[in-house]
Amino acid sequence: MSKFFTIEISDPSYENDNLRYVTVKSNALKKRADISLFVPKEPIKAMVILLHGVYGSHWAWSLKGGVHKTTQSLINEARINPMLLIMPSDGLFGDGSGYLPHHDENYEDWITTDLKDLIYEIQPDLSPDLPLFITGLSMGGYGAMRLGAKYPQVFKSFSGLSSITEFSQLKQFLENNDDTILKENVSVEEDTLQWLLANKSLLPPFRFDCGKDDILIGANRKLHQELVANNIQHIYEEYPGKHEWPYWQEHIVDTLVFFDKFLE
Repeated sequence: MSKFFTIEISDPSYENDNLRYVTVKSNALKKRADISLFVPKEPIKAMVILLHGVYGSHWAWSLKGGVHKTTQSLINEARINPMLLIMPSDGLFGDGSGYLPHHDENYEDWITTDLKDLIYEIQPDLSPDLPLFITGLSMGGYGAMRLGAKYPQVFKSFSGLSSITEFSQLKQFLENNDDTILKENVSVEEDTLQWLLANKSLLPPFRFDCGKDDILIGANRKLHQELVANNIQHIYEEYPGKHEWPYWQEHIVDTLVFFDKFLE
């Protein structure tokens, strides 16, 4: 019996580049939500959730970033094992939900619970113990880093690209720099560091990176310094680049190769 009231899946005869599209009635959101999937033809060895940034949706990583093509190239070159990419919408609240629990919709449970239940339902051939990783860019980096640290029992590893690191930083990306509606709707405001500290002894391996000309470079450097001061092992890297797709297209490779190390 399905855990969801409705699931709509794209017809394989119309799919391209091993991309699949799903709409599901989410239990956490109490409404429909969309997911793009990259399903490699090779036997799948891991699952990776990729979270988009503000203004975007489930198709951003593939149709703006070409991540499915990058992943297939890495598989073909034997640089990574075949990975199923799970690219959900954030739930489409305002300019961005922050992947946080809200009073009426739980955008956090949508990512941490609904997605895994859904994938195993529509891909019943998958091994039940496949490693699950999470990454994202900007607001999605905030979601991936925060959720990876908050739920170390769920994720094998996590990563962030050009990440928002504190709830307050979301404001600069919202319309008119106004976070009033978001503040009114979230049930709790959380920062990445608080969960990294709270679960310090349980954290899986993680990394994050940022462009040297990114508007969030100061926030990422600050987080790195705080992690060093608290003796939390991690990888932090800086590269040339801004808060834009050419940077994320290039450096998602670093994350996928990093995740693959933990499949041995």
